[in-house]
Amino acid sequence: MNISVSENIQATASSKVMADKTDHAAVIENFEGTIGENTVDDPKFSTRNVNVFYVEKQAIFDATLDIGRNEVIALIGPSGCGKSTYLRALNRMNDTIPSCRVTGDLMLDDEDIYSKQMDPVLLRARVGMVFQKPNPFPKSIYDNIAYAPRIHGLCKNKAELDEIVETSLKRAGLFEEVKDRLEAPGTGLSGGQQQRLCIARAISVNPEVILMDEPASALDPIATAIIEELIDELRENYTIAIVTHSMQQAARVSQRTAYFHLGKLIEVGETNMIFTNPRHELTENYITGKFG
Repeated sequence: MNISVSENIQATASSKVMADKTDHAAVIENFEGTIGENTVDDPKFSTRNVNVFYVEKQAIFDATLDIGRNEVIALIGPSGCGKSTYLRALNRMNDTIPSCRVTGDLMLDDEDIYSKQMDPVLLRARVGMVFQKPNPFPKSIYDNIAYAPRIHGLCKNKAELDEIVETSLKRAGLFEEVKDRLEAPGTGLSGGQQQRLCIARAISVNPEVILMDEPASALDPIATAIIEELIDELRENYTIAIVTHSMQQAARVSQRTAYFHLGKLIEVGETNMIFTNPRHELTENYITGKFG
């Protein structure tokens, strides 16, 4: 039986992938704990021994990680590693999934965000979320920003609401582009503008933390560059955690990086050290492109 060159290459590649998966599983099985500086002095967010389950399937295993004040931390790792699941646990977005269960200690300053006294709606005002795909409301640009301040009672009159809308759009770098068409639908903006509108909407209630789940993955390079520049500016006023598949983006926007693999937090450290001198084999293999 003759085997073509292409079939031989495919078989070799398939064998390598299976071997890599076996190697990774062996490394994970012998995992002895997170390497690096996963805690900081005076954190904004402090999480200890976080586990996330979907029915009986465990997605996060004993993750301990601090997020510093006014820092950008990038959460990286291959698809399905748990980074987005961990991110959603930080503002209880997983509550919307009936089969999901979260254990461990998750503290915002000194408050347990999973305590019975914590209102998830008020928590999400303090810990905003920007999703992968822009999702403006089917309302005007103005009303996209004004909606949350209205329902949270943050303004007493129209003048105060106007000021919140303008300030939020300016902080998101969008005001000059839309100031003459605030009554136009938000869905009529370009993709990059829609994402900045969603960021403006998130900061309209003056959150303490902004979570970003691959905020630029659906955008072109120019729009991505604008979002990245905005993230750096927002750090002056907010703590930011960003999930990204782009290691170049993580290197550009973050001060610390956390690497997840198969639900475990493998390594945490200063971004430049993670990308130039990783200490764990899995981190190095991911960063050098041996898997992804």
